[in-house]
Amino acid sequence: MATGLRILIANERADRLARIADVVTGLGHEVISREIEVADVAAATEREHPDLAFVGLGRSGEHALEMISEIVREACCPVIALLEAGDPGWVNEAAKRGIFAYIVDGDPDEMQSAIDVTLRRYAEFANLQGAFARRAVIERARGIIMSREAVDEDRAFDLLRSESQRSGLPLHDIAQAVTSSHRILAKPERRS
Repeated sequence: MATGLRILIANERADRLARIADVVTGLGHEVISREIEVADVAAATEREHPDLAFVGLGRSGEHALEMISEIVREACCPVIALLEAGDPGWVNEAAKRGIFAYIVDGDPDEMQSAIDVTLRRYAEFANLQGAFARRAVIERARGIIMSREAVDEDRAFDLLRSESQRSGLPLHDIAQAVTSSHRILAKPERRS
């Protein structure tokens, strides 16, 4: 069970913000920001870098969706939507904007369970993004080696892997070095 998280809460209704804040602090987490306006939630997300955000559906569904979009745009934490009553259409739109979970009329135990599941899923998501980024660097390095050394894909990868084993550095680090340095090591152009 995750505790001691830094949580941003957002809702266009101040009374609901206070209620959410009481539950969040009762669960052992810190409320680092309480926001009502979309522009303020964007600034607070950028400034505070929360571990998690709760966005409540207040008077305007569009207002809450804009808050979710602003938090997700910063890509610094997962978002859980809080609803007073079920609204499948709104939940579907919130999912398109990037929420990781939602709770309808949640009690503290439900909120903590949602936090735990969301943090696990967010960690998997971040690991997957990192794996894709590392793979892209390796593919770029392989392409550079193929071009420079006039070898096929398999041979280029073998060269990267061999250097990784020889140096004791991770394959990604070797690939990053190749992509970072290939321009300064390029063969000089022949002048006529």
